[in-house]
Amino acid sequence: MTDSSQEKKLKLADGRTLAYATSGNPSSTTVLLYLHGAFTIGETSRVSRVIASKNVHDVRPTLPGWGNTSPPFPSTSYVDCLTSDMTALLDHLYPDNERDIKLYVAGGSFGTVPAQMLYGAAYDKFPYGRSIAGVLLMSAISPLRYHKDYAKHLSWSNYFLIGPIMQWLPFKGFFVNLVKFTMMRKVSTVENAELFLRELLFDKMDDIEKEEYAKWRAKEGVAEGETEKRMAANVVRSVATSWEGFKLTSSVLHSDWGFRPDSLDEGHSRPLVTLVTTPGDKVAPAALSQYLAGTYQNTKLKTLHGGHLGVLYHLDDIWEEFLAGVE
Repeated sequence: MTDSSQEKKLKLADGRTLAYATSGNPSSTTVLLYLHGAFTIGETSRVSRVIASKNVHDVRPTLPGWGNTSPPFPSTSYVDCLTSDMTALLDHLYPDNERDIKLYVAGGSFGTVPAQMLYGAAYDKFPYGRSIAGVLLMSAISPLRYHKDYAKHLSWSNYFLIGPIMQWLPFKGFFVNLVKFTMMRKVSTVENAELFLRELLFDKMDDIEKEEYAKWRAKEGVAEGETEKRMAANVVRSVATSWEGFKLTSSVLHSDWGFRPDSLDEGHSRPLVTLVTTPGDKVAPAALSQYLAGTYQNTKLKTLHGGHLGVLYHLDDIWEEFLAGVE
């Protein structure tokens, strides 16, 4: 097994750059493709012991516009950019396999959006879609153009970031640039980003979640503050090159993802979609996962205690269940 946590860069046919990291067995044709959330990057500095124990190639790309991955060209939709990028990456990693791999697609928070785009993509857009064996959506976000009641479940801050108001042309650019201006100072250094994350997530834990977090740190041998610093460092890296990933977020959530979630054919509906959510998540409310669980044809919904970080403390169990068929 290898741990190639150092970032790699793939020059794409369109001249753009795709950054990614890998771990595990690069010769394995069982591939875990993990798609990250907002304000982070694809990296493998800390991999679950469950993933490390499996004969799997763990591939973690950085999404368009974040970190060192180029944003989509203005003439290219996000979904077309994504399917093209991921096809190119898998072709690069498996040049001699005639696209014969077993693919597990997973995502967290915003990363569940590109994960769903790949899951539902037409096979001529994403040929590896035929190879998908399972989909894992942790703290999922639903396709907002079809989930008509999504705005009811948003916090006020998220309402102004991704709610209906963001689709009104007079407000679209104004609010994005306002938030960007506010955020730039908050994430200008690792120290500032850590303070921001504590205020946004860690300080909002209830007593039960704080206890679960402490138990998880003890089990994993993680020093107090280590997770916060690692996450903060990735926040800084995610916007060090550009803010295009952030600026695209709202429009991507409201865009055409390339399919209707209630109209997928039998082939696309074959893989099980596992959803994991928490009742206290203000970033990706549980109602969005519940909508997906009731809309996709082949789903399993798991609800854990806690807020947006609640999934973190159960990752080993989640990966073990998701990759149960992998030795």
